[in-house]
This record gives sequence, C-alpha cells and structure tokens, in this order.
Amino acid sequence: MLPGSIQISGETLSGAEIRDICESLRENSVRLLSLRGCQLSERDFGHVCRGVAESRSLAQLNLNLGIVSNINRVKQLAEALKTNRSLCSNFPFYLHSLHGSPLTDAGLALLNPALSIHPSLVALDLGDCMLGDEGINLICGLLPPDGAKSGLKELTLSANPGITSKGWGRLAIAVAHSSQLRVLNLDYNPLGDQVAGMLAVAVASSRTLEVLDLEGTGLTNQSAQTLLDMVENYPTALRTLILAENHISPELQQQISDLLSEGEEEEETEAHEVTAREKNPWICQNNSSSQMVLMTSGLGDSLLAETEM
Repeated sequence: MLPGSIQISGETLSGAEIRDICESLRENSVRLLSLRGCQLSERDFGHVCRGVAESRSLAQLNLNLGIVSNINRVKQLAEALKTNRSLCSNFPFYLHSLHGSPLTDAGLALLNPALSIHPSLVALDLGDCMLGDEGINLICGLLPPDGAKSGLKELTLSANPGITSKGWGRLAIAVAHSSQLRVLNLDYNPLGDQVAGMLAVAVASSRTLEVLDLEGTGLTNQSAQTLLDMVENYPTALRTLILAENHISPELQQQISDLLSEGEEEEETEAHEVTAREKNPWICQNNSSSQMVLMTSGLGDSLLAETEM
C-alpha cells in the first residue's frame, strides 16, 4: 500500500475498520481511498461519505463494483461531493466510485449537480452503470467547449449497452468541441460502424484527445478504413487507438498502429529540436516544421503523476 492510500478489495468491512478509515480521512492523511467490491452497511456507507465530505487531502475515490448499490447511497455520495468541492481545488480529483454500479440515468441525474460544480474533477468512470441517452446528455455537460470552464480529461463509459446511436452522436459532438478531454474509453458497447464514423469525425476535430478505446464494440473493416483515412489525412492529437476484439483485419490494425507511431516519433523529434533551441538560442528559427510541439505518450502515468500518488 502506497503512503497516503487506503486500498481494500472484496472484503466485508466491520464498523471498527470504517471508523479507522473515517478518522484517516478527517486527519487529511489519505489521498487515495479505494474500497473496490467491498461490503459495508448502510450506516457505515454514510460514515464514509461524511469522511469524504470533510477530507481536504482526498484526490482519488474508488467505491466501485456495487458499493453504490441503491439510490439512497447515490444521494449520500452526491452530498459528500458537494461539501467536498471547495476543499480539493488545489489538485485534480479522480472519481472512479461508480463503475459496475446500477446507477441508471435517474441516479446520474441526482449525482450530476455535484459533479458539475466540483472545481477539480478531471476523471470520471461510469462504466457498466446501466446508462441511457438521458445520462449521455448529462455527461456532455461535463465536457465544456473551447474557452469555457475546465472539464473532464478522462471519461470511461464502458459496457453501457442502453445508449443508442443518438446518444453516442451527441457525445461525439461534445468530444469534438471539448477543450480538455484526453482519454475516452467506450469499450464493450455495441457501437457498430455508424457510430465509429461519427467518432472518427470527433477525433479529427478534437485538439486534445490522445487515447480512444473501442475494444469489443462491433466494428468491421469499414470502420477501420474510416479511422485509417482519418489518421492518415488529418493532424490529430490521437496517440492510442484500441481496436481489439472487433471484426477488423490484422493488416488494417497494423496500418493504423504504424501511422500513430510515426506521428509520435515525429513529435518527439520536434520536441528535441525545441529543447535544443532553448539551450542554444542562436539556432536558426526559420524551420517551420519545428514550430508546433504536442505532448505525447504516457498519458495514464502523466495524469496520475499530477496527483503525486
């Protein structure tokens, strides 16, 4: 266990253990709290939420795999985040509390006001939460367009088959205009080629999206060709595209991977040239090919590094 973290998986937690966790939260000695798939009583869940509300050090919260199991717990978590929102504004906040919980659109509607006003929420995991199109409409509000307030950098919506092509289209528009989003995980949703085409347009328009996970989403070579054309002909920030477990030929997957790798190598070269100019200001500045630098690779590590965990 890392210093400043509490990580417990698959345990039935006693009242004494919950009291210890809450005391640590109130003492501001916890930056990561992960109670993955644990069992705790309604009363103890309320105690944990009050501890979260009072903590001034918490940067990452995982209460996933069924812990937020009913609408009352959703309400308590929402209230905790509302109270906590002014305390965590000095560093990014990662909320992975809900993955694998029966949240539904109604539960997300209760939680959304707290998410919308939190000043430092950068990552949200709503995978396998039984969401539909109404939930997508709420999520799009967390992806503000260029020039607006800061928004999510990482969004996970894995395994939400209730979302229709209309909902995914709405999300694609929001992603295209988001000024912040860097990671989008849509794996194990029945997207199909039509939705993949909309996402390709969104990626081509986005200036920030670096990672797109489309594993197991029902894509064919038609989608892969569209994505290949996008990567080949449009300058994007995309560095990782996951296409495993689809009906896509290995050849097309390799072509896309090679193009993404080439783009990353070119930007690393440009970054080295910029560093050299900073160290040697007399180097000629007329080479237009080295005037734009994009940060690439290692996205997940860099996001976590921001929390210093």
